[in-house]
Amino acid sequence: MDNRPIGVMDSGLGGLSVVRVIQRELPNESVIFVGDEGHFPYGTKPQELIRQLVLKIGRFLETRSVKLMVIACNTATAAALPTVQKKLSIQVIGVINPGATAAIESKAKRIGVIATDSTTKDGAYVRELQKLNPDVKVVSKATQPLVAIVEHGKTGTVEAQKAVDEQLASFVQQPVDALILGCTHFPFLTNEIKQKLGTNVELIDPALETVNQVKKILTEKQLLSSQPASYRLYSTGNRDDLIAGADKWLQGHYDSCNNLMIEGDN
Repeated sequence: MDNRPIGVMDSGLGGLSVVRVIQRELPNESVIFVGDEGHFPYGTKPQELIRQLVLKIGRFLETRSVKLMVIACNTATAAALPTVQKKLSIQVIGVINPGATAAIESKAKRIGVIATDSTTKDGAYVRELQKLNPDVKVVSKATQPLVAIVEHGKTGTVEAQKAVDEQLASFVQQPVDALILGCTHFPFLTNEIKQKLGTNVELIDPALETVNQVKKILTEKQLLSSQPASYRLYSTGNRDDLIAGADKWLQGHYDSCNNLMIEGDN
């Protein structure tokens, strides 16, 4: 048994989609979450800057004695995962491989990917999917505006549905069997996406698949916690925004929310 917390980081509020799955699937596991809202969005930033930011947050999590770190951000995973894995003393996992693996296991012949500008340009999902199955057909689409819809608390609104309809319009001409929600903000738009694409398209949530991988790692290494969980949240931006997101998506199930200073490279 290991009662140390799991560290989770994201460019903003999207990583709360991973935290809420941890709460459901690993209810005894404590979490320290860092939302880097002070540098949001990552999807339009240079990859070198993203690597610096993720590494700094990882080093902060190391000082909090986490037993494992989850990069709950597809853009950060694509840009920084290998670097952070080399430079930190703790195990670090990202969200791209679990999401791609689940999509391949769905047996879909045509897989769609929606993600930020940076993740789409990097091609991380396309590479991972084709590494797992060279014959799979992948339709990739940058849907950066959807990140702001979630970050600004507009899910469930007419504006959100309109944005989803516009951003996913290309999948009407290029239909897919499964769609990877390639940004941890996007699971919060599941209802709007289903409304646009219908129920025949299987939605792949990398947040769920990542937590399944975390559960497997902790179980195999006998690192599961035996104590009641606590959830400590940190924001590098406006703490009130993180509180609003946590109240909405974690149903207020957290112990504290504080500001954290993480400086970028100016």
